[in-house]
Amino acid sequence: MNLKTIYLLPIIFCGLSLPVQSQVVQSPNKPVQTKPNDNQPSPTPRKSENTSVLSITGGDRLMKEGQEAVSGKNYTLAVKKLQEARQIYNQLSTFYQELNASFSGIDFSVSDSHRKKALETAQKRDEATYQLALVHRSLNQPDLAIPLLIQVIKSQNPTWELGKKAYQQLWELGFADIAYPGKMENPGK
Repeated sequence: MNLKTIYLLPIIFCGLSLPVQSQVVQSPNKPVQTKPNDNQPSPTPRKSENTSVLSITGGDRLMKEGQEAVSGKNYTLAVKKLQEARQIYNQLSTFYQELNASFSGIDFSVSDSHRKKALETAQKRDEATYQLALVHRSLNQPDLAIPLLIQVIKSQNPTWELGKKAYQQLWELGFADIAYPGKMENPGK
């Protein structure tokens, strides 16, 4: 490489990293159909009409199906539904966190709304995770329950109600050897 090429490399790389806008090539025989731009948002379904799986309602529906499967002792179906609910809530929480960050400093009300949704869906994710851990525990699968319980504690904090319940489960399984918050009795000893 010569010296001139070396000096041009940063310019070339900067040019390659710029976003490219697609251009539509119009054939002479086909007219272009344009959508009127009246700056009006398209109508969106109301919250009660939202049937998407990727929604809080969709996650709630999966949680309910998982709990019904547990009640009917169909643990295989319960695991499937609770895993799906957990995944949906996790995706939603991440998306709401990203929207919160995007609007932070731009529009407080939009940012705050998405922050609250992120917290709500994270709480629901942790509840689904805890329920899934209980199903694994009832199936005598502590190797699957323990990591889930630790995730709940990490997310919730051991001082919050769900975190305390998750720690209690770890203690009952014998994974934790010290009771917290100190009021628990070890049923195995």
